Amino acid sequence: MMKRLILLCALAGIFSCQSPTTPTASKEDSSAADYLDSSQRDDQAMGGIKMIPISTPKGEFKVWTKRVGNNPTMKVLLLHGGPGMTHEIYECFDGYFPQEQIEYYYYDQLGSYYSDQPDDLSLWETARFVEEVEQVRIALGLDKDNFYLYGQSWGGILAMEYALKYQENLKGLVISNMVPSIPDYMAYSDNVLAPKLPPDVLEEIMFYENKEDYSNERYLELVVNHYYTRHIIRMPVDEWPDPINRGFKHLNPDVYVTMQGPSEFGVKGDARLKDWDVKDQLHKITVPTLSIGAEYDTMDPKAMEALAGSVKNGRYLHCPNGSHLSQFDDQENFFAGLIKFIKDVDQGKF
Repeated sequence: MMKRLILLCALAGIFSCQSPTTPTASKEDSSAADYLDSSQRDDQAMGGIKMIPISTPKGEFKVWTKRVGNNPTMKVLLLHGGPGMTHEIYECFDGYFPQEQIEYYYYDQLGSYYSDQPDDLSLWETARFVEEVEQVRIALGLDKDNFYLYGQSWGGILAMEYALKYQENLKGLVISNMVPSIPDYMAYSDNVLAPKLPPDVLEEIMFYENKEDYSNERYLELVVNHYYTRHIIRMPVDEWPDPINRGFKHLNPDVYVTMQGPSEFGVKGDARLKDWDVKDQLHKITVPTLSIGAEYDTMDPKAMEALAGSVKNGRYLHCPNGSHLSQFDDQENFFAGLIKFIKDVDQGKF
């Protein structure tokens, strides 16, 4: 009996010295918690949203931004297309960037739906937009140690122009679905893509184009159902993702028409982007650069590949199933390549 009592006391002593076991957080859990923690951010109360003051030659305005996540070395500012479109076309990034712990910023440029929308057409100039992006960068605290600039379509034009002036602020540059020359884009559209349309459809589209009857419902129906579904987003119109529909609904036509022109079949008329071309300046871009092209894009994928070869440190990502909005119609290839580029640059593997 005494031996048994001694044994029980000994066991009690052993167990009383042990702390209750608690699960230890893995490095991955800790990192994920840090990514989601906004307690030290000045935008916590607004869920990451900031209205950033912008100085322009025509006065002070505000533009809308929204941060997602925290990462001190990987921060991506998203430049939407249009011009005059919205950040909504990038909402699918929510399904890919957070799990890779990439911090990113939605941003509606001046004139777009969630930002101020002044009615002075003189504001819709590429050089002014470049200065706007620089003011946004400063306000968000982005710099050469963490700042990746992503631009798609018109956003790609803006990203190239920004890099040509301010690349010392960049860690990485992404040009998605945009060639460095509007005249080249028009030649590809006229000589390669247009002839692939059914002859009767092309004839009817050109009938309205020649009349400059761009607001005719029949014209818009033809372009959307026969051109957009082949080269903008490769899905039937009734299956277009909600963010795309909202983006088109919120498009600012004043910005769009002033810079892009009234035609849905190219950059025409007195559009301010009509003669834009920076092919001969690409060699000046020395920061790591990813060029994203797609097989069915409105932009020539070979020109996108050539862009990657024209900058000093370029890489080309081809989306074989994608069109102009590859983030929706070729997500597997698009996001895998984009995330790899960001991480390769971050890890010094580029």
